[in-house]
Amino acid sequence: MKEEFKSGRRHFFKLAALGGLGASIMSPLNLRSSLARMTGEDEKTKTNIDEALKHPRTENSMPGKYPGKVVKIKDPDSVVDDKPQEAEVYKMLAEGMLLLTGEKKLKKAWRHFVDKDEIIGLKVNPVAGKPLSTSHAVTKSIIKQLLETGIPKENIVIWDRREMQLHEAGFNEENYPGIKIRGTEQQDADGGFYDKDGVLYGEKMIDKDWYYRADCEQEYDAYTLPYMVNSGKYSYFTKICTQEVDKIINVPILKNAGPTVTLCMKNLAYGAITNTGRLHKTLWAETCAEVCAFPPLRDKVVLNIVDGLRGCFDGGPGANPQFICNYYTMLVGTDPVAVDRIGYDIVIKKRIEEGVQEEELPRGRKFMEMAAELKLGIADPEKIELIEANV
Repeated sequence: MKEEFKSGRRHFFKLAALGGLGASIMSPLNLRSSLARMTGEDEKTKTNIDEALKHPRTENSMPGKYPGKVVKIKDPDSVVDDKPQEAEVYKMLAEGMLLLTGEKKLKKAWRHFVDKDEIIGLKVNPVAGKPLSTSHAVTKSIIKQLLETGIPKENIVIWDRREMQLHEAGFNEENYPGIKIRGTEQQDADGGFYDKDGVLYGEKMIDKDWYYRADCEQEYDAYTLPYMVNSGKYSYFTKICTQEVDKIINVPILKNAGPTVTLCMKNLAYGAITNTGRLHKTLWAETCAEVCAFPPLRDKVVLNIVDGLRGCFDGGPGANPQFICNYYTMLVGTDPVAVDRIGYDIVIKKRIEEGVQEEELPRGRKFMEMAAELKLGIADPEKIELIEANV
């Protein structure tokens, strides 16, 4: 079987161009179908969310140290000729950290979340390729401030589900010397997904002690399976979350997914587990909320930094040039639900302005409301403390 995938690297990125999740999984029909289910009209599919809720919460558990608090920073000079400017982005991030924590010194602000002895994972989003991945300006600004805080370079890991996408988007040794670049799904130098014994590299990266179980299944063909790692009713967490990092800084992009958004919770949930094709079709909202309630994410994600310099208002999560825009914005907060709600308002406002939709649709908020019920954060905009600043 492994010989079939020698050219998988090239084919994989054809899939990425279609939306980052595979044409058979993220077709427009499937995306519309999954988003329609946010209305809750379908019979509820049973999951193992109750098992997640049995685990005691910790001091770091979502919504973190600043529930319901979101800092929104804008700088019209942060993007020039559609290119994010690292010097300006650094200042935006610094301002956001100070406003979030109330500290006057940047190092003290970062110390609210990280310690020099911890392994810090930066969960970026490269699924749309170079045109619309987490920007290097934001990623490098975070790393620079972590280093200034005293975090050793060897303690920083940039990670996502697919290591191949990370490399294609420029997250590599050349751009990030000394920083670990990790992905659950991997390929060898020949483009293969399997080792000499016929075992998926991705299978070696999953922790079968931690899983999201949902009573729905999808059969994957030989072409799709390497990107799902496994089929069946179980979605396993990556060892990157369960074993390799102590803290996670979530760095999503300001993007839409139909009449909703793919920000903090989507970036975490779908990036941390396997076998997600089936979940897009039947449990999109539930997955975004419920997977984040499991300890490998709930207790390790200490900060969310949304890269809203450039984003999209339609065609997401893929990169369709006609829908990419400059928001000149960064969102910072520990509460992923509140941050998602503020980002949601930004994207929906843009969609209405552009005539993509006429009004805000309740189903677009479904995953945030579910997450609030799981005590992961605050979804009610009336209860969110929004701090706005211009740099």
